[in-house]
Amino acid sequence: MTDLSANSAPQTAPGRHIPDRLQGPGARLLASWELLLLLVAVAIFIANSLASPYFLNAWNLSDATFNFTEKAMIAFAMALLIIAGEIDLSVASIIALASTAMGAAAVAGFGMPALVLIGLVTGVLCGAFNGVLVTRLGLPSIVVTIGTMSLFRGISFIVLGDGAYRGYPADFSYFGQGYVVWVISFEFVLFALLAVAYHVLLHRSNFGRAVFAIGNNATAAQFSGIRVERVKFILFLLTGLMSGVAAICLTSRLGSTRPSIAAGMELEVVTMVVLGGVSILGGSGSIPGVVIAAFVMGLVTFGLGLLNVPGIVMSIFIGLMLIGVIALPRLWQMWRG
Repeated sequence: MTDLSANSAPQTAPGRHIPDRLQGPGARLLASWELLLLLVAVAIFIANSLASPYFLNAWNLSDATFNFTEKAMIAFAMALLIIAGEIDLSVASIIALASTAMGAAAVAGFGMPALVLIGLVTGVLCGAFNGVLVTRLGLPSIVVTIGTMSLFRGISFIVLGDGAYRGYPADFSYFGQGYVVWVISFEFVLFALLAVAYHVLLHRSNFGRAVFAIGNNATAAQFSGIRVERVKFILFLLTGLMSGVAAICLTSRLGSTRPSIAAGMELEVVTMVVLGGVSILGGSGSIPGVVIAAFVMGLVTFGLGLLNVPGIVMSIFIGLMLIGVIALPRLWQMWRG
């Protein structure tokens, strides 16, 4: 869990900070960012139920999950990447390119299995391209991915122009529109499975420990035997793969491909990760925090939608949320100091 007090409070003298191992699990839980987020999520849920009589409808609640599941799939991989001290701002453009590739294949007559494979491979190739530029050439990831953000989406605009791809196979629609049981959508089940998988990967594996070590001190991690560049390359591959998965779900749900698909989604993904307690400077964070943050953002956007709040206002709110969450540790530090 992300302990706000432990991560943010200044340690100016030895002995002033009480190590986590000397605190009880109950104390760590009460001081955790995840608990605060959970309380916020409950408060937003109650506020939405009071603000709109339609909110508590089971099908409406199911629809609310579509506001965050695709973004959260990318956020899981992005969380690991940011914890390792890197970032990928090209994820929305990877979705656009993967969706364009799937659309071209659908027009050419390819079936559902081939479309899924094309979407995944496109995402992985884009992630590999970013990873090579960062790990092999030593370029800053923020600069690289700003460049590839324009590159990948630019390719989609060149291919499609003002047009769109339609005519996807009927069975392809299941990924974004299908339900496993009653109101539980396929996307939500996939989101839950990925949450468990990334929790195990980050918090219960040697790979996850390597990610934390790199984020805290990459040089020390290198001298301790961790193959830093290899781990970072794998993280870029995972981010590209998750962008491909999101492209499949989003394209399936919309039933068409335009070059503007997923525009601006990278901001929401990064906001979700940082809101979940992942330090933008790297070295700390948790998957449970990202999961709760996904629900918070989904509830907020869905609630505002039920109240007919314009999309631009939602964008402003998300931007303010990102600034506020980044500023909160500094404000906490100033207050404690």
